[in-house]
Amino acid sequence: MVLIYIDQDDQEIKKASYEAISYGAALAKQLGTSAEALLLGTVKDNIADLGKYGASKVHQVNNIALNSFDARVNANVIAEAAKALGASVVIFAHNVNGKAIAPAVSVKLGAGIVTGACALPKTDVGFVVTKTVFSGKAFASIQIDTPVKVISINQNSFGIEVGDGSATVANLDVAVPTSSIKITSVDKIQGEVPLTEASLVVSGGRGLKGPENWGILLDLAKALGASTACSRPVSDSDWRPHHEHVGQTGLQIAPNLYIAIGISGAIQHLAGVNRSKTIVVINKDPEAPFFKAADYGVVGDAFEVVPALTAAILKSKGGA
Repeated sequence: MVLIYIDQDDQEIKKASYEAISYGAALAKQLGTSAEALLLGTVKDNIADLGKYGASKVHQVNNIALNSFDARVNANVIAEAAKALGASVVIFAHNVNGKAIAPAVSVKLGAGIVTGACALPKTDVGFVVTKTVFSGKAFASIQIDTPVKVISINQNSFGIEVGDGSATVANLDVAVPTSSIKITSVDKIQGEVPLTEASLVVSGGRGLKGPENWGILLDLAKALGASTACSRPVSDSDWRPHHEHVGQTGLQIAPNLYIAIGISGAIQHLAGVNRSKTIVVINKDPEAPFFKAADYGVVGDAFEVVPALTAAILKSKGGA
């Protein structure tokens, strides 16, 4: 059986979990077994709807203590659940939470692990998983020989498959260790799609010259319905909040569309965004390194190009 961990935040299932289920369901079909999901805590979503993404059954450890993420507690519960259910493969999303718990679950199960997988395993000759390496510049094929296997998948690498199924839901009785973490306060950014979940991202760099010029980027993002991001020098200069910093030392994202405005494209920035499906670069410097990684490039002054692009988008939508 393939067991997929359902990641949640504030009692809402994360988008990455739907992709993990679709991936797990495709793998289960390949292996001739069932795809079942594991949910820790309670959520506001209709759990049975996870069947639309390929889960035939959802095992819920219905304990509200699990609504607050604790890597040590979650890893223990997941490992015990996998043992109780006889899972042969455990799937995670390769997001912040997945990175924290997948390796620990692997150790507890004595399982081989591949993190950051980007394709379904090849199972015709063993069990070989492909992942990105060297900041996305190359691929590695890794064979897992252990009876139980753990995989975390890169976001936006497989896609979400939606059908019309409905999953059965069953309570799973697993001991929940007492958390050693005490939450005293939570500060959340409201009204924005988290960058790691965003399909469209508009990002700015030092080419915008200062925070007072960020309005043209925000207008474009609003027209597209996109989230906003920035390069490290921008967040270090306090032009934009640090939670918008994408790159090797910031968030690593994989949207369907990434628009980089006034960003030169240093290797450290590329490491955080090179898994984007489509990259559009707007820069007045034709020698900017980012153009080598771009699917589309516009050589021009951002202060002329971006407002014109925004106006064209609004016009196409029937706006002013």
